[in-house]
Amino acid sequence: MVQVEVVRAETVKPSSPTPDHLRRLELSFLDQVSPPVFMPIVLFFPDDGVHSDQEKGDRIKESLSEALTLYYPLAGRVKDNLYVDCNDEGVLYVEARVRCQLYDILRDPVPKVLNEFLPVELDDVKELPVAVQVNFFDCGGLAISLCMSHKVADALSFFNFLNAWAATSRRDSSEPLPSPCFTSSSLFPPVDLTGLRLSTGISKEGASTKRYVFDAATIAALRERYTDYNSQARRPTRVEALSSFLWTRFMAATGKSVGDPDTMYTILHAVNLRPRIDPPLSERNFGNISRFALTFPSKEAAEEGGPMLVDEVREAIKKINPEYVRTLHDPERHGHLRLMKERSSGLMKGQVVSTSFTSLCRFPLYEADFGWGRPVWAGSASLKFNNLIVFLDTRTGDGIEAWVNLKEEEMEKFNADKELLAHASAKVGVGIKGGPL
Repeated sequence: MVQVEVVRAETVKPSSPTPDHLRRLELSFLDQVSPPVFMPIVLFFPDDGVHSDQEKGDRIKESLSEALTLYYPLAGRVKDNLYVDCNDEGVLYVEARVRCQLYDILRDPVPKVLNEFLPVELDDVKELPVAVQVNFFDCGGLAISLCMSHKVADALSFFNFLNAWAATSRRDSSEPLPSPCFTSSSLFPPVDLTGLRLSTGISKEGASTKRYVFDAATIAALRERYTDYNSQARRPTRVEALSSFLWTRFMAATGKSVGDPDTMYTILHAVNLRPRIDPPLSERNFGNISRFALTFPSKEAAEEGGPMLVDEVREAIKKINPEYVRTLHDPERHGHLRLMKERSSGLMKGQVVSTSFTSLCRFPLYEADFGWGRPVWAGSASLKFNNLIVFLDTRTGDGIEAWVNLKEEEMEKFNADKELLAHASAKVGVGIKGGPL
């Protein structure tokens, strides 16, 4: 087991106080219905041979303070799932010493081990929007983990903050950073959520998590296979093809059947709403401005093994359009809350089995240069949700890492699936040669 020793824990406040007129930020409806969990990313940096641990720690902390002035709600506290008290209370900042070499982690990353590099338990959100842990390795390497509450941000907002923080640390430009826009509650006004269980699906014990790596050739072959099935359709995207493949392998490996009359199976894909709003929103719009496209896979698609499912997934994603977004402005009138409550109740009773896919592919995962180069690898962690699959780009950008979170007994069956293992590796390093980093 990796030994991680916390040597310092404190609170980092914004470098400038937040003006009084910005002290309260209403949560939007989409913020309110987001799960009360932290989103984690861990960035690994080798020793640059120039900056000491002390210098790196000081720069990280100072730039974090400066970035929080621009992203001031992240230094506040979330109150009653209604608003953020932008009180400059600050973010949790932890420094730790890791008693091993960076290469020991990167030669075969284990999701559960990466949780040791996080400053918080992922379901222990309470009122805190952000927590950071800086991990110093014996070899001079470094791992920076950022955990952001899903109550205040989606993936795009997460990376906007991360890269603004890194740019502040680099100090390589006189150009001011673009200001985030905190107006999502005007687009999606908050509502009364009485009767909706927001923690549905969160496992206190956590899921069993494995990382599967699909190289570019394998993904291209899956896309071609699914294109051959329907030559009239456009070629499926990497995410459409890979998520369809993984879901059908999950169903086959665990012996589940869409034909079961007592269970409804659904597939969810996270979709960024900003370009689907009329007129489109800027990427600078901060908050949860995303929803899930909901696919009800047919029995034929499940049994056929993937290609037909691609079409069904694509049709579900197409429905996330400007007309759909307009219904989110008044979710009670358009029935969104009723459907969410029914689905939450079905999940609790075991009548609904949902598999969720979140893709971080094409996000700026490897652009966070704090002043000593870009990360040599970026990873996630073992999450608190079962039946959740997260896609990340490989370090080279042409493959995909699938971080699969399942119940322990289902993971054993899934990880023994021969067709899955013929396409992916469940034990692979991050492509870094040589000794300690």
